[in-house]
Amino acid sequence: MKSTKLFKSFFESEKTGGIVLLICTILSMLLANSYFQESYLKIWHGTIANYPIEHIINDGLMTIFFLMIGLELERELYIGELSKIKNAMLPIAAAIGGMLFPAIIYYIFNHNTNFKDGIGIPMATDIAFAIGILSLLGNKVPTSLKVFLTALAVIDDLGAIIIIALFYSQSIQLNYLLLAMAVWGLLFLFNRIKIYNLWIYLIGGIFMWYFMMNSGVHATITGVLLAFVIPFQKGKETSVSYKLQHWLHKPVSFIILPIFALANTAIIINLNSNNNLFEPYEVGIALGLTLGKPIGIILISYIFVKLKLAKLPFDLSWKHILGAGILGGIGFTMSIFITLLAFDDDTIINNSKLFIIIASFASGIIGLLFLKRILKSEISEEVEEVE
Repeated sequence: MKSTKLFKSFFESEKTGGIVLLICTILSMLLANSYFQESYLKIWHGTIANYPIEHIINDGLMTIFFLMIGLELERELYIGELSKIKNAMLPIAAAIGGMLFPAIIYYIFNHNTNFKDGIGIPMATDIAFAIGILSLLGNKVPTSLKVFLTALAVIDDLGAIIIIALFYSQSIQLNYLLLAMAVWGLLFLFNRIKIYNLWIYLIGGIFMWYFMMNSGVHATITGVLLAFVIPFQKGKETSVSYKLQHWLHKPVSFIILPIFALANTAIIINLNSNNNLFEPYEVGIALGLTLGKPIGIILISYIFVKLKLAKLPFDLSWKHILGAGILGGIGFTMSIFITLLAFDDDTIINNSKLFIIIASFASGIIGLLFLKRILKSEISEEVEEVE
């Protein structure tokens, strides 16, 4: 697997972004459980122009995050790892397993409860956190493993986007949906007749976002749809798509996602609460991420390779894939986002977030230690062979 210039830029951006997300999460949880609790929570529960700040972040700013995800997915499909079916099949298989098994585990614990709508929560992988943890291992990590984990997370995000569109949309207002798709069709036409003015697409995207928000389909889906009508121009560095994706990396990694983390991890931990811990949805989330992800990723990948539907890169072993699978249990951003769509009760949302964070931290630490041991063992073997 070859590493492109944009992939290196993306990996470096996500690596640092993951560390920033970690700091913001810890800071937010400390402030939410400190002397400043009331003042801090009031910030996120306030309004701007009579519109809740949380909605501005989760419906507005996160649309920009989805736009960047869409641009990355477009590039991967056209000229990246996913453009070659032979290379794409392994991360595709891993992503299928990594979404299916957490969903099965969650379903086992919650199919007869009022929490079944949370089935999508443990299905997601957080790119920034997962790559951030992987980067802590330095240059010892094979490039193929970096590319595999990144491709897996991108496909995982696509799966999460489809799940949000299909299962977490409200009752559909057809007139607004048709207006949104009409704008999208117009922008697609502009693309085909080679209109390359970015502002035309961004202004059209704002109208499409407004119509989508009122249609009942979650507004953030606009970001992905918009990405696929922005001119790609064979992925050249002078293309509108490349320039926008390159420009979005830092604002998304260092402004939008940190704000999302601060706003959505202000979790009050009340040890004297009467709320029962280890409710079915909490167990489903925790086990789905920590066990379902690695089991699904390595099992379905192994089946695809044995059936010769996919190929394991020459410089990777199944231990590497298992390590990546464990890191796949870092749900965070998308898992928290789906939690907000799945549940209405503040207590359930709060507890779900807490278990997402606990499971994500556990997956990150276990994955880091596991891969560190594997890579250290490989280096020792190479030294012995040289001697």
